[in-house]
Amino acid sequence: MIHVIAVITAKPGQRDTILQHFRANAAAVRAEDGCVEYGAAVDAEHAPPFQTPWGPDTFVVIEKWASMDALKAHAAAPHMAAYGARTKEFIAARVIHIMQGA
Repeated sequence: MIHVIAVITAKPGQRDTILQHFRANAAAVRAEDGCVEYGAAVDAEHAPPFQTPWGPDTFVVIEKWASMDALKAHAAAPHMAAYGARTKEFIAARVIHIMQGA
């Protein structure tokens, strides 16, 4: 199993714009061969004080893939290229962590 944690930081005030595009693309991603989980998350409201919040401009994409080949195919999918083109002007930073089970 391949785990991906993508931390996306939007330009100020643009997180919801990116998330709208993310949601519109998510069904196509979840239909890909090897996609086990794909979803976005933001800071939880009313979390315990030990939370370290990302802040109002950041969201995290949590992904699970059956194999590295499935992840590579995902990265090359036409709908991902289109998503990237639609959102690039709104993104301030993007950090992607690719991991495997320990």
